[in-house]
Amino acid sequence: MNVVVIVTVAHHASDWELALTPVHGEALLTHTVRGLLDVPEISSVFVAAPQRCASSFSEAVRGLGCRVVPGSLRQAFAAVEPELSRDSVVLLHDALRAFIPAQTVSDVISAVRDGADVVVPVLPMADTVKVTDAASLIVGTEDRTRLRTLQTPVGYTLAAFRPDLAPAGAATVPGHPDAMRVTTDFELSLAEAIAAAPKNEETL
Repeated sequence: MNVVVIVTVAHHASDWELALTPVHGEALLTHTVRGLLDVPEISSVFVAAPQRCASSFSEAVRGLGCRVVPGSLRQAFAAVEPELSRDSVVLLHDALRAFIPAQTVSDVISAVRDGADVVVPVLPMADTVKVTDAASLIVGTEDRTRLRTLQTPVGYTLAAFRPDLAPAGAATVPGHPDAMRVTTDFELSLAEAIAAAPKNEETL
C-alpha cells in the first residue's frame, strides 16, 4: 500500500507567493516538502504549481526528490494516478502548513489504513464563538465543545479521493499547533522559531 502526497497552494491567489516566503533561509515550500518526505510511510510527493510559478516552485524543491506538476490539482492527480493501486492512500496537503509533525501525518495514514475513507487532523476550538444577526449584533453563543478547526493533510482512500469536494463526514485524528497555515507576520515569526528549534524539541 503506497502513500502519495499532493501538495497544493490553491486556496487563495496569493498563496503561491506565500509558499516562496523565506523561513530560516529556505522557502516555506521547501520546509513543507522536506517534512513530508521525512515521514517513513510516504512513497512520493507531488506539488501542484500554478503555471506562472512552476519554475520558482521547481527551484524551491530542487534536489528533494519530489515532482512539480504545472497546472491544477486535477492535473496533479492525473500525474499521480499511474503510481496508485487500489489500496493506495492519497494525502492532500496545504503548502503553507509546513511544520506539521511527522507523527500527525502518520496518524492520518494509519486511520485510512484502518478503514476510514477520509481522515483529517483537527484541533478543538479554543475561542468563544458568537452568532451575530444582519446588524452585527450578538444574538447567541455557539457550543464550542463540538467545534473543531481543520488542518491538513487530508487522507483519502483512492476510491474516496475527489479533488473538488470538502471532506464532509471525515474521520478525525488530533492535529497539532505547529501545523498552522503560515500567512501573517506573527505566524512567520512562529515558523522561524519552529524551523530553528532542534528536531527533537517540542515547539508549541
